Amino acid sequence: MAVSAEHPVAFVGLGSMGLPMARNLVRHGFPVRGFDVRAEGRNAFAGAGGTPAETIAAVAEGAGALVLMVVNADQADSVLFGEGALERLAPGATVVLMATCPPAAVAALAKRVTATGRAFVDAPVSGGVVGAEAGTLTIMAAAPAAVIAEVRSLLGAMGDKVFHVGPEPGQGATMKAVNQLLCGVNLAAAAEALSLAAKVGIDGATALEIVSGSSASSWMLRDRGPRMLEETPRVTSAVDIFVKDLGIVLEAGRSEKAALPLAALAHQLFLAASSRGAGTEDDSQVIGSYRALNGK
Repeated sequence: MAVSAEHPVAFVGLGSMGLPMARNLVRHGFPVRGFDVRAEGRNAFAGAGGTPAETIAAVAEGAGALVLMVVNADQADSVLFGEGALERLAPGATVVLMATCPPAAVAALAKRVTATGRAFVDAPVSGGVVGAEAGTLTIMAAAPAAVIAEVRSLLGAMGDKVFHVGPEPGQGATMKAVNQLLCGVNLAAAAEALSLAAKVGIDGATALEIVSGSSASSWMLRDRGPRMLEETPRVTSAVDIFVKDLGIVLEAGRSEKAALPLAALAHQLFLAASSRGAGTEDDSQVIGSYRALNGK
């Protein structure tokens, strides 16, 4: 269904990622109603020219598309069915789930949504807060081609790389799991390398400069490595995000009977960092797991 003033975009989840994504929709001329459980999120959205809603019912009423940028599949289920958002959407509306969720849970949600005659797009994102703010997210969308064609301009307002990864909901979530597997393992490996250098007394900045300019380099090393050397780095993505996302990776592996030993080990390192109280710190602080193991 086409989005219009009569049937606007409903956006649920105005957090650190969702708020700039919703702002970009407004900047591209989409009529957008936004909801978040936090009043500050709704107020910030209003300041960006969006229309805040006080309830799930109000945000969804008559909407032509519902974008969900919530924490997990349970929250998506609650919004759609527990709080009645789905039944309040316009007939023929499209639900766009952009949160990182287990593929099986996404497929189950899609089945319930499409049973009502509405469309469903599985469209997780990569790029973090920086990408959300700049409108440069990578979006991994799964839905029938005709559905993707209807929402491509909507997705393009939030990300400059929109990939159609397949026709079945759950395929986007699986592709996001592949991405997070590589991110998490790369990050853990970078932390291991820099912790070894520190253990033998090599200056951290020197070690980082050497490996960043060699064949050992990776985007995660270059981006997170400098923050591994800082005592209190700014948070761009928290340790607990990888606790969640690598858990989803392992769940996807189990459902397909795919062995993922490196992902499992990386997950344990992030869990260990979180258990020491670093769950809300920058994910670069997974290096603390190695410091604890090595006594430095």
